[in-house]
Amino acid sequence: MHEFIGHYVALEGRLWGSIKRLVFRPGLLTNEYLAGRRKRYVEPLRLYLSLSIIFFAVLKLTGTNLITLDARPIPPERKAQIERSIAEKKAQPKAHPEIVNEKLEQVLEREAPSVFKAFDDWDKMDNEKRGDLLIVGFYKYAPYAIFLLMPVFALWLKLLYLGTGRRYGEHFLFALHTNAFAFLMLGVFFLLPDGFIKFLALCWVGGYLPWAMQRVYEKGRWGTLWRWLLLMVLHSASLTIAILVVMAAGIMTAH
Repeated sequence: MHEFIGHYVALEGRLWGSIKRLVFRPGLLTNEYLAGRRKRYVEPLRLYLSLSIIFFAVLKLTGTNLITLDARPIPPERKAQIERSIAEKKAQPKAHPEIVNEKLEQVLEREAPSVFKAFDDWDKMDNEKRGDLLIVGFYKYAPYAIFLLMPVFALWLKLLYLGTGRRYGEHFLFALHTNAFAFLMLGVFFLLPDGFIKFLALCWVGGYLPWAMQRVYEKGRWGTLWRWLLLMVLHSASLTIAILVVMAAGIMTAH
């Protein structure tokens, strides 16, 4: 709060000018910064970090249930079916008997005992405890993981706009601004009551990125559309990997 108030609100409205252009004029803040008009706006990295902190704070304070594991016990007939399937697989002859028959668990127990113990403890937990552990891991590691995705996001943009003469730093600047917008709007989204306004906010989040890409990179509609679609596929893959890493980190560092 000291950082937010002392460095933004007191600096002659730089925060509000930055937020206004960030939210309502897709891509304009990036263009302004690239044009050299920087002193009137909050630095991109500072803006991104502050809005990300506010987003995770809102997420936690609103008690949004991010992870829900089915706490219902497995029906006896389903459990028996799973056990039969496992037994059948074990009974099947091996295609290559010369290969040492070692289970992954045995390898982990020998080569990485701490990792083995963490996942063994996880396997013994009920779904309620698993969910609590994953939520703790999310709040602990997700902000770092998402921040580390920014260079990757910028790399995808660099590849998608090869031949345009854009430097990597320009793509990274665009990544910071667009993801700062996402943090801000998603934070607002969680605070809004269900209804038409919330629907409009969601639509604005969905249409913001291609509009910003067209303004900054100055490509036609179709040129922007296919790049946006491919960017979403690449970023979704990166985000999925990051989430899996965060979950694994949460499990391995649980006490």
